[in-house]
Amino acid sequence: MTAHEETQGTKGRLDGKVAFVTGAAGGLGRSHIRRLAEEGADLVVVDLCRPVDTVPYPLSTPEDLSDAVEEVEALGRRVVARQTDVRDRAALQEAYDAGLEEFGEIHVVVANAGIAPLLVEDRVEAWHDAIDVNLTGTFHTIEVAIPSMIAAEQGGSIVIVSSTAGLVGIGGCSNGGLGYAASKHGAVGLMRTYANNLAPHRIRVNSVHPTGVATRMVTDPSMVEFVAQDARLSEESPNALPVDTIEPVDVSNAVLWLASDEARYVTGVTLPVDAGFINRR
Repeated sequence: MTAHEETQGTKGRLDGKVAFVTGAAGGLGRSHIRRLAEEGADLVVVDLCRPVDTVPYPLSTPEDLSDAVEEVEALGRRVVARQTDVRDRAALQEAYDAGLEEFGEIHVVVANAGIAPLLVEDRVEAWHDAIDVNLTGTFHTIEVAIPSMIAAEQGGSIVIVSSTAGLVGIGGCSNGGLGYAASKHGAVGLMRTYANNLAPHRIRVNSVHPTGVATRMVTDPSMVEFVAQDARLSEESPNALPVDTIEPVDVSNAVLWLASDEARYVTGVTLPVDAGFINRR
């Protein structure tokens, strides 16, 4: 019996599927690949694994990526991993193609890589980094995958990990905050357009919009300081449900559902996983 079978006891919802996940070494991405692997998926994973100058909290390291690979393998799944920047389309294509060569097909894409360059000391570079990683990186992630997914004629699922900041006007007035909100709103535009463009090929495209999640991006002291200095961001009890943050697995469960055949007729949807945050706005 495989580790996957021991974990699940029944057929996994993604058995026989391969998922391509960006930003996979830590935070939400690490949770996504764990959850997808638990449900039977093999993985092609990428992560930058180095700092970005305008991001005040620690980003993942090469050691984190190695640990993520070991975790997936311990679940009985295969994985191809590359240290890759989603801003570099050629390098991202090379990483994707390495996974395609290994597995033959890729059925699920999770465009998860993202940053929140929210600095107390405002810098215009933070705008550009947010747009380049969160929006252009999402565009690159989908574009490198589309040709093989269409050619396979098997349909598929693309999930963009956005934010509540992609649906309402939050994020503050800093360059980084504006860039974050604009990039997450832009990802919704990409999602809706790709959903229409790819529907004839039975490729579904959706986005997930979490409230604050208990990852180092949210809990790091630098981020707590940034939020505290803006009264509009630091209001008490932002969510309708009585929780300050949700857990990464709550978001990963939504990603898993959208990736699975249980959501086979769901496309073009902005799915909040937000404890009622948006409903209170």
